[in-house]
Amino acid sequence: KGKCPEDGWDESTIELFLHELAIMDSNNFLGNCGVGEREGRVVSGLVARRHYRLIHGIGRSGDISAVQPKAAGSSLLNKLTNSVVLDIIKQAGVQTVTSCFVVPMATGMSLTLCFLTLRHKRPKAKYVIWPRIDQKSCFKSMVTAGFEPVVIENVLEGDELRTDLEAVEAKIKALGAENILCVHSTTSCFAPRVPDRLEELAVICANYDIPHIVNNAYGVQSSKCMHLIQQGARVGRIDAFVQSLDKNFMVPVGGAIIAGFNESFIQEISKMYPGRASASPSLDVLITLLSLGTSGYKKLLKERKEMFSYLSSELKKLADNHNERLLGTPHNPISLAMSLKNLDETNGAAVTQLGSMLFTRQVSGARVVPCGSVQTVNNYTFKGFMSHANDYPCAYLNAASAIGIKKQDVDVFLKRLDKCLKTFRKEAKKEKSINEISDSNATT
Repeated sequence: KGKCPEDGWDESTIELFLHELAIMDSNNFLGNCGVGEREGRVVSGLVARRHYRLIHGIGRSGDISAVQPKAAGSSLLNKLTNSVVLDIIKQAGVQTVTSCFVVPMATGMSLTLCFLTLRHKRPKAKYVIWPRIDQKSCFKSMVTAGFEPVVIENVLEGDELRTDLEAVEAKIKALGAENILCVHSTTSCFAPRVPDRLEELAVICANYDIPHIVNNAYGVQSSKCMHLIQQGARVGRIDAFVQSLDKNFMVPVGGAIIAGFNESFIQEISKMYPGRASASPSLDVLITLLSLGTSGYKKLLKERKEMFSYLSSELKKLADNHNERLLGTPHNPISLAMSLKNLDETNGAAVTQLGSMLFTRQVSGARVVPCGSVQTVNNYTFKGFMSHANDYPCAYLNAASAIGIKKQDVDVFLKRLDKCLKTFRKEAKKEKSINEISDSNATT
């Protein structure tokens, strides 16, 4: 049926299935006589076993989704993977999605492929409207495709950084809709930035007849992000949304899913990919989804949501204990931020030092964001880089509850963070007492 099974398969069943697919490829035929330049020959048995002897990759030179006659098994693997992934996207909340395909490139390059496809539809266009998010690959995806990003600064609402819809519409009017390739919005992001106002952006795109590409990097794991995409497509225009395989399905880095609501446009994107491609990302995600089943994947999504609530409540307690606060970002369903205002005021270098201390204590993924850092990316200078704003009111620390996180991860992180912050407090007290003694002696 081309759908993900309800209950996961055991490993021996999956391996049997993969071996059956592999023997359908010509390089594994007993009497095969290959006289071409690409015959699926692999000199290392270890490499052959690592890929289950599925050596031909996917697609043909003109289309990544095309069937390769001498690789029937690999072609079937590709078709099944795309079908199973489409089923999972629907179950995760975007019910009206019509088409998707796995592409063996990470999110940034997959976004570039979408922009290059739109170039043929809008040859006069040179600008991409981009509500600011301080993440290099999504910015580079537009530049690499040969377009000029038009950065729309976010607006501060409470602690949250949200989409400036008036600025987006004003920029469209100023540049002219025909000169704009698309609006490039974002769902999943680091707090205090929150997902873009997708419904309103989709309506603006529909009104001005401008394509809309959504960077949904790690949004499949969030029912809120998927709901935003579904609603955006219902009330306005979303042409394609792109998500990472590793972030959403816990497989090695190197693949993404390009999905959309117009099957012909998604096929156009797949045909834009030059040459055939590696089957590894497709193989990895198919094995993973067959082993989990829909029930297993939904269980992981439920656990992630529970861990988000737990991380939020425990991080708030820790923040209160250190005279800091958990920033109020109710619209961000994955990432949290804790202020580091007192630490920053005590010692300007302490904020970045905290990041180093956490990393050396084997805490990965936590981002420490100081005030006022400046960075240039592809000749564009971002003030306050990493904070998604020129002048965010305070320094802060990020932590995220992503798929696969365990209670132990949260507890160990909080324990180590608490210890690091206590170290700074001790040093501050020590320095204060030394200064008081010095002042007393000077007075005497």
